Order: sequence, then C-alpha cells, then structure tokens
Amino acid sequence: RLRSAPVTVRFVTNTTKESKRDLLERLTGLGFDIAEHEIFTSLTAARNLLEQQQVRPLLLVDDKALPDFKGIGTDNPNAVVVGLAPEHFHYEMMNRAFR
Repeated sequence: RLRSAPVTVRFVTNTTKESKRDLLERLTGLGFDIAEHEIFTSLTAARNLLEQQQVRPLLLVDDKALPDFKGIGTDNPNAVVVGLAPEHFHYEMMNRAFR
C-alpha cells in the first residue's frame, strides 16, 4: 500500500555495523522490495555531515561499514566518526582519536 500511496518510502536504522549494500542484501533476502537509495542509516547521516563540514575523519567503525565512506578523505584527520567497532577500541586507536 505504501508504494502505491503518494509518499516517499525510506527504511531507517541506527546500525553502524554494516554498509547500506550489506543491509540491502539482507533485506532483499528477507523478501523486501527495496532500493539502496531508500535506506538511510546513521552512517548515511555521518557521511552527509562529513561532506557538509568538509572534514577528514578518523573512522572508528566496523570494517563492514567502510564502503559507506568510500571517497571521503581520511589523510591527516581533523574529525572522528565513532561506530560500534569494539575491535578498533584499543589504546593505539583511542590515542589517535584523542589527538
């Protein structure tokens, strides 16, 4: 019914563990009729903010989430993006983030 109604359909999640492509594959595997542009995640919001502010982030996100930041410069970071990525929360990485 939503598809036939005059509304925009979006699938929204706060996950930071996987890319939009991974979410799309999982949702279509469950039978959802969905396009990638209809998915909005917290990573989408983070990327939008990075682009608006024109900053170079240190990405403390799960490796599966990295495709959502393709093309974003990360050399000489001047910002930090934090997601659910326990494997990256160690002294060396946290020290880099705080610096």
